[in-house]
Amino acid sequence: MNTLFVNGELIHRDKAKIDIEDRGYQFGDGIYEVIRVYNGNTFTMKEHMERLYQSADKMKLSIPYPIGEFTSILLQLIETNGVKDGIVYLQVTRGVAPRQHHFPARDVKGSVVAYTKDYPVPLKQMEQGVTAKLVEDIRWLRCDIKSLNLLGNLLAKEEAASDGHFEAVLHRGDTVTEGSSSNAFIVKDGIIYTHPVTNLILNGITRRVIDDLCRENDLPFQEEAFVVSELLEADEVFIASTTSEVMPVIKIDQQVIGDGKPGAVTKRLQALFSERKRMADR
Repeated sequence: MNTLFVNGELIHRDKAKIDIEDRGYQFGDGIYEVIRVYNGNTFTMKEHMERLYQSADKMKLSIPYPIGEFTSILLQLIETNGVKDGIVYLQVTRGVAPRQHHFPARDVKGSVVAYTKDYPVPLKQMEQGVTAKLVEDIRWLRCDIKSLNLLGNLLAKEEAASDGHFEAVLHRGDTVTEGSSSNAFIVKDGIIYTHPVTNLILNGITRRVIDDLCRENDLPFQEEAFVVSELLEADEVFIASTTSEVMPVIKIDQQVIGDGKPGAVTKRLQALFSERKRMADR
């Protein structure tokens, strides 16, 4: 995993350098994605790459490679590092320029970095379930952009982790939005609910896969906001992300969810997701 892609070159990790005036370092002025690799094959890479370029458009940020070329670079990086079960992380910043708040001149090229990492599937946690903590959502109002500005997410995750929890479930007032690094779902009377796609959440790629799986398998799926009391009184709760897949939540704060074990709907989605993983990009 020692080969990185940095601004047009595949180089050894020891030789990687980032300029101190890179706007990603100074302002968090950039975007990123995390793509799963299963058995050496990428999973939903097309969707991740399309979202990256959509985030770039929303930020008026220019990615210095066409999407097809960038995808080929990442596939080469994965092959070079011999990734079997892991992730590839990529980020693009607005580039290096003298520090000023407004955007630099148009001829400043974005900085591009990508690296790989082994990342086994968290099977034990997926089987037993995890706990979460309710945290007020203090993030900005463009959570639909997968930007490097993650301070609100980090503070929430740290608050949860310091109390021994796996995730923070965020809420704006009484309305549940998502997790600090995941989308949040409840199951009530056999129906799956999750916050609709708005500027208040990230439209997760795993979230989209779950939506597809529900439609293909006649599982009721509603994009409908729910409140904290509905979360705590749900039959089942689960979160979803690239690294956590479909993760049961069995306790939130002091409230046990359902019977305190992963529920039947969540287990069904886990099984369907595992089947879909076998269709990883070839």
